[in-house]
Amino acid sequence: MNSNSTIKTWAADDRPREKLLSKGIGSLSDTELIALLIGSGTRNLTAVDLAKKLLSLSRNNLEAFSKLNLNQLRQIHGVGNAKALTILAAMELGKRRNCVQTQKPKRIASSRDAFQLMHDRFLELPHEEFHIILVNRANYILEIVRISQGGIHGTVADGKLIFRHAIEAGATGIILCHNHPSGSVHPSTQDKALTRKLSEFGKMVDIDILDHLIFSDNMYFSFSDENQLS
Repeated sequence: MNSNSTIKTWAADDRPREKLLSKGIGSLSDTELIALLIGSGTRNLTAVDLAKKLLSLSRNNLEAFSKLNLNQLRQIHGVGNAKALTILAAMELGKRRNCVQTQKPKRIASSRDAFQLMHDRFLELPHEEFHIILVNRANYILEIVRISQGGIHGTVADGKLIFRHAIEAGATGIILCHNHPSGSVHPSTQDKALTRKLSEFGKMVDIDILDHLIFSDNMYFSFSDENQLS
């Protein structure tokens, strides 16, 4: 098959749209699915050719591919804003679908419950984010709030903002959550200092810091489990 030929000249079974219609979406390869998303190629490359080049950015690893940002996708000649944004939107829909499908506990009884609740929010994030889970005295969830979003190496957690949200929600407990894009869940000196500072202030206003969880994609560290809250 000539890679420079247009998709319209290919056999029906080799064309992603026709293949989907005749055999179902499960018959399409990752490359063909991405080709459907971007819709068209360039003068010299088909949409499938472009899709192959896009996947090569992540060495054909879909998990790594889902972490690519707009500028990284646009590195491929022929992939502009429209194509790149369509791919990003599809990846985000996939993440949100996972969030809806996964059953979440309404009550936090352990660090594992908090991890399962927040796992999809932090999964595959290339940057740090800081969230809080606000609970009542029975540890039922009142609200989940994203406090800040930062870069690869850190984000800012504003104590005043954290406790303002807690007071407005009528919360009596706060579970702090943030991720380490590096994959390490070992708490930094700054993580420990922040936890200690917020715990001390919480005691003064009768709002307890119940835990501080540090997330990677597949594991977590719990300050409460390790007796490091104060």
